[in-house]
Amino acid sequence: MKKLTVVLSSLLLMSTHHVFAKDHSEIALEHAKNAAASTTPAEVVQHAGAALEHTLSAAVSAKGVAKNHLNAGADELEKAIDQGNLKQLSPAVSHSNAAVEHLSAANDSAGANTKNSRKNVLE
Repeated sequence: MKKLTVVLSSLLLMSTHHVFAKDHSEIALEHAKNAAASTTPAEVVQHAGAALEHTLSAAVSAKGVAKNHLNAGADELEKAIDQGNLKQLSPAVSHSNAAVEHLSAANDSAGANTKNSRKNVLE
């Protein structure tokens, strides 16, 4: 009975941990999309900054391919912010689009890992 309790509580902890990370990565993706659709450098800086904060929060608990994409997305967001601060709209939007690609891939990878880990637990 104790083993069952430990296993179930561990699974619960792991699942809630993933939910919080997923929330950050989804919010980061939405902000990155907003940055990519921005029409002024100031808007890019605002949305890319928010996306960067959430990306870094999600990267803390991410693993494997998802973590690599989150880190690459963070790098692109930093470049977008730098270009936006220099009032360069086109390069800022371009870096924001690259960040969207990485964050989308990170979310897809994290979703695939979750499905596989649930599948392994059930088997």
